[in-house]
Amino acid sequence: MVTTGSGQWVLLAYRIPRQPSTLRITIWRKLDRLGVARLGDGLVALPADARTREQLDWIAEEIGEMGGSATVWLAVPGSAAQEKAIAEEMRRARAAEYRAVAEQAEAAASAPPGERSRTIKRLQAELRRIGRRDHFPPVEREAAQRAVRALVQVVEGAG
Repeated sequence: MVTTGSGQWVLLAYRIPRQPSTLRITIWRKLDRLGVARLGDGLVALPADARTREQLDWIAEEIGEMGGSATVWLAVPGSAAQEKAIAEEMRRARAAEYRAVAEQAEAAASAPPGERSRTIKRLQAELRRIGRRDHFPPVEREAAQRAVRALVQVVEGAG
């Protein structure tokens, strides 16, 4: 995980052919799974580290293979306030995802036992997916983890 003030960001500037639209959707979904900050049309950013640089390099290559164009840049925000705003946008997006996990875990506590077990597995997997794109962890992360652990305890106590 990265904290604000790290300085460098990796940016992907890209253009994708409009047709077929499935190519655009594929790239958008991949970028969403990475948890990018959308800075404008065809411009996304992630805190720079070896992993994020490699991931955006791969997507840039894929865009080129689709007939689009993409360049990967290393950049520094113009001010600490700009960097903080980007990080906060990313934190808010992850916070909403964590809140949804916590709500689902709490709702599942009253579900039938078999359904609770399936829900636990699904929510644990969802926590891992969110964690991979959680570059600026919000306080909601711990609440979601606690809610899933509480659901596990409900199931273990019923078993």
